[in-house]
Amino acid sequence: MALMKKIFTPLFALTLLVSSSAFAGGIRGIIKGDDGAILAFASVFVKQTSAGAATDMEGRFELSLPPGQYDVLFQYLGYETTQRKIEVGSDFVEINIVLKTQVVVLQNVIIKAGKEDPAYTIMRKAIGKAKYHTQQLDNYTAKVYIKGKGQLKDYPWFAKKAVEKEGITKDRVFISESVSEIKYTRPNKFEEKVIAVYTKGKDRNTSPNQFVFGSFYESEIAEVVSPLSPKAFSYYKFEYLGSFKDNAYEVSKIKVTPRSKGDNVFEGMIFIVEDWWSIHSLDLRTVKLGINFKVKQIYNPIEDKAWLPISQQFFVDGKVFGFEFTAEYLATLKDYKITLNPDLVVAEMKVVDEKIEKEEAKKIEKKFSKKDQQIQERLASGKEVTNKELRQMVREYEKQEQKETKEPEVLSESTFTVDSAAYKKDSTFWSEIRPVALSKQEERGYQINDSISTVERKREEGDTLKSRKGKKGFSPTDLLVGNSYRINKTTDFRIHFPYGGFNTVEGFNLIYRTSLYKRWVIKDKTDSTKKARTSRLEISPIARYAFSRQLLTGKLRVEYRNQNQRLTLEGGRYVEQFNSDEPIHSFVNTLTSLFSGDNWMKLYEQDFIDLKYRNRIDDKLTITSAWSLSRRHELDNRSDYTFFSDNKENYRPNAPVNVETLNTGFEDNTSFTGAVGIEARPWQKYRIRNGNKFRIQNSSPVLSFNYKKGFNGVFGSDVNYDLIEAGIRQQIKFGIRGTFDVNLKAGKFLNADKLYFMDYKHFLGNKTPIITTDPVGSFRLMDYYLYSTRDQFVSVSAHYHFRKFLITRIPMIRLMGVQENFFVNYLSTPSSKNFMEVGYGLDGILRIFRLEGAVAFSNGTYQDYGFRIGISSILSVNFGD
Repeated sequence: MALMKKIFTPLFALTLLVSSSAFAGGIRGIIKGDDGAILAFASVFVKQTSAGAATDMEGRFELSLPPGQYDVLFQYLGYETTQRKIEVGSDFVEINIVLKTQVVVLQNVIIKAGKEDPAYTIMRKAIGKAKYHTQQLDNYTAKVYIKGKGQLKDYPWFAKKAVEKEGITKDRVFISESVSEIKYTRPNKFEEKVIAVYTKGKDRNTSPNQFVFGSFYESEIAEVVSPLSPKAFSYYKFEYLGSFKDNAYEVSKIKVTPRSKGDNVFEGMIFIVEDWWSIHSLDLRTVKLGINFKVKQIYNPIEDKAWLPISQQFFVDGKVFGFEFTAEYLATLKDYKITLNPDLVVAEMKVVDEKIEKEEAKKIEKKFSKKDQQIQERLASGKEVTNKELRQMVREYEKQEQKETKEPEVLSESTFTVDSAAYKKDSTFWSEIRPVALSKQEERGYQINDSISTVERKREEGDTLKSRKGKKGFSPTDLLVGNSYRINKTTDFRIHFPYGGFNTVEGFNLIYRTSLYKRWVIKDKTDSTKKARTSRLEISPIARYAFSRQLLTGKLRVEYRNQNQRLTLEGGRYVEQFNSDEPIHSFVNTLTSLFSGDNWMKLYEQDFIDLKYRNRIDDKLTITSAWSLSRRHELDNRSDYTFFSDNKENYRPNAPVNVETLNTGFEDNTSFTGAVGIEARPWQKYRIRNGNKFRIQNSSPVLSFNYKKGFNGVFGSDVNYDLIEAGIRQQIKFGIRGTFDVNLKAGKFLNADKLYFMDYKHFLGNKTPIITTDPVGSFRLMDYYLYSTRDQFVSVSAHYHFRKFLITRIPMIRLMGVQENFFVNYLSTPSSKNFMEVGYGLDGILRIFRLEGAVAFSNGTYQDYGFRIGISSILSVNFGD
């Protein structure tokens, strides 16, 4: 459901047309093709006012206008644009339009064997001028109407009851409309004010599709390589299909074909305006994670100065885990007001393709050879420029401007506000404002949503204690299956679903947790423009019963957090893995123990109190501190139960095996430790939304430094050691071709006078067929504790995603979302013998799984091999907070 909600709602920005009641009339009619086809979503554009509309599913349109004479354009992809001069008086003018099928004429170009298609010259010029188009306008404003609708077409049988309980049926249409005023300010600021919203149900704030906010003049749009990217020729083949006249403009039709089909590349048609080298229109499709996206855009020359989109359509369909859905999105833009960038104003510019027009390009380069010449001087001094020159000049212009800005690390800034009266517009307002009338299906969708909203509102009324499952109050079955309750606007209570597992120390165990959550909203009284900060307090008692030990233990967790800080206090009696990073999941250990007699999880018990603090000083620097006082006890196996009695002999003692310490057992001891850490992102980039900074993931390497000390004699502590550790993590993207992740750590015990095995430096090993740890930073074949050390260490993990390598050369495999991975993990300690493993994997199987094979070596000598299955690293590799 969340995926569907993301797809259909206010995406781009919408605009309030002046109420038609203020106008005496306008234009209305039907648009058809000369072949008799009804042209749904055809574009109607008034040149004098930049007002626009679109036809409905039956080809009808209606646009209110004040009295006057107008030049009106009627457009539809595949048909010739028609312009009519229309006199509007006191009534609506009825005008029915028949668009002629677009006649595309091939120029007198003969493409000989081995010769280049003329499409490449056109695309080189368009690509050369793409960056110019992104900088051409200092600012613009516009009004936008947006309508999004979606439908769940099918769902698996086992989800039928849950889905229909939420009021979702196969014939229900989710629909939302909005009107916004938008403003763009160069180089990267976008403001949107929603002035009207019409939607039903709870989904009032879903996010728009990235394609709407992006620009095809950028290198990538929604992480898909644009056909106008400087790298486009590496990803696409282009074919010239001919040209046609659109009023006074010559337009070339170019077929776009990916060199290798799969996710994150487009396929379809793009139309380029000759001499302007701007987009006239486009009809492209792509695939992302198995979901199909189709994009249609129509551009117009605003004030005959810049080509900007006036109509956009998006179609989405897909099937994920048996849930089949479709979505449509329409945006029409009008009332453009533009301001040109004075630095880039040029009356006329001829772009020369240096690959084809070699002699002319040489003359230009010779004439303008001064390298430090400013772009405005260059454009003013000559009307001709090569593709390469234009790209370089605009790039240098951008760099210089970026240096002069107050915040050069901010790559984009956006503001989104909703007018207080946005949800109060009546049906009369919407019937007048819509550029496209609602279809019968859409009207029925609103009626169904109205009915369900009424039921939901009544359900919410009643008891103070409200169940998140829709029931009033508490039910005894909640103790068995869990539930959440809204006590009041700022307080929630939750009974977590009981869980547990099996290990040889406790036998079967049962873990039961409840949580109380309290929230506060803190406003800055000194600055009303600042966004209110939310703080949260969590109190969670956790009980754990071990059936073989016949013992109930537990702990209490209290955590307070606000926007940048987190303080956690935890204490009680509880069992822990020797490696606090928990390399083996309890569920996995349960499976291996019961089915094969492999009890890999090693545990000890502690009576403890922990205090942890984390403070994000700013977006580049985070500090942490952790303090712990504990009394630690050794545990022995209490159960040898297994599904197959022959496996009982496989069970090993609850004592890790380690090459540095032959006996990892220990006597009861007391430990008091303290740790401090620093995490830095020195080159972090940001996006700003509504005044708040958000990190752009992986825009900077993450540098870390940690120091941990065991205090001897303090609170009776028996430990005495000092450990330092430094690390670096980084992800580097090579376009859509591949992604490289690296994680390097190094450290040393400066003092190891007295410590126990749980105090050693441990690493994320694995000996089971299932791996649950981070694929970048964990080993596939290394024993969990064999190479744990009390000395120095270096670990390196490198992980590369190939979009196309071996089997992914087959298009069908790529379209299934499968990627290939190659990884290397290395560990150096005084006793690890340069342990290294090399592996290959298939990632994204069924979109969520990965299958890997690895080979291990010590000092270059073969040691072992194995196969592992885990969650797709596309989903799980995440170095964010």
